[in-house]
Amino acid sequence: MSPLRRLVVLRHAKAARPEDVPDHERPLAPRGLRDAPAAGRWLAQADCLPDLVLCSPARRARQTWELAAAQMGSAPPVRYDPRLYGADAEDILEVARVVPADVGTVLLVGHNPGLQDLILLLAGEALGGTLQRAQTKFPTSAVAVLTWRGTWSALAPGVALLTDLAVPRGEG
Repeated sequence: MSPLRRLVVLRHAKAARPEDVPDHERPLAPRGLRDAPAAGRWLAQADCLPDLVLCSPARRARQTWELAAAQMGSAPPVRYDPRLYGADAEDILEVARVVPADVGTVLLVGHNPGLQDLILLLAGEALGGTLQRAQTKFPTSAVAVLTWRGTWSALAPGVALLTDLAVPRGEG
């Protein structure tokens, strides 16, 4: 039987929109600074700790990952991949397809609409109302968990089960 794989998708936390700051360099807003650690706590509590993190190099995505990782104990290796910044679902899928074969769980930190479109592309089935919720909205700090049996290179539209969709929020 093929090994079970998990792709955990995390949209960056709420970003600020300061004037004269390029999009790539936008920092997290105060709400984002609260929500990113909550996402990390959710990942730890849901036993969704990754073996590898693929993260957009945009400042808001890097900050989201750093704040989430601080809630996990030991942080896994992270790759900041420029292909994830502004990527559409097909581009993100290509990044995921080259994950090393020995990796079981990948956390992907990036941006919408690409992440939401990726979830909808990959999810052939879903538990509960997760698919309908993903179709409606994938807000900042949202986490989706997709599972399937097979290899990363064979990841294709409709092969995954969407097992969870959460929107962790911090206090304050």
